[in-house]
Amino acid sequence: MSRVFVVDRNMLRLVGLVVLLAVAGWSAWAWWNKPEAAAVMGTPDNPRVIQMVTTEYSTKLPDGSELEVYRWNPGTIFVKEGETVELRILGVNGDRHPFRIEGLDVRGEVVKGKETVVTFTADKEGIYRIICPTHSDLDRGGPMIAYLVVD
Repeated sequence: MSRVFVVDRNMLRLVGLVVLLAVAGWSAWAWWNKPEAAAVMGTPDNPRVIQMVTTEYSTKLPDGSELEVYRWNPGTIFVKEGETVELRILGVNGDRHPFRIEGLDVRGEVVKGKETVVTFTADKEGIYRIICPTHSDLDRGGPMIAYLVVD
């Protein structure tokens, strides 16, 4: 004896609605969980732009003397391994800040009132220091060091 399964219009509508909701749910999940790095990863043709500034902090100590220090802002930058980065540094405080990024063979000089642009590829995972040798210790208004973290 054979059985016959009859599907009416209401059943077809219900199945269609379930399929539609499943597809919409999966699409929303896939969009929400997309890799964030892919959205911001810099390439040689389209490098990721990161803005920095030079800043100076000064204060008067209890003995009346003044303390001044220079910093890079932001103090830590995170990029992905293999990412091409365009670092734009605006000189806000201090006349000149020569700098180097240790381990990446990147060098430049920031001048007050001007923007310095250096482009490089973060080839190797690690933590690299961005150093201004003019302000290397507290006696010279430093240390003026920022960190480039390559994951």
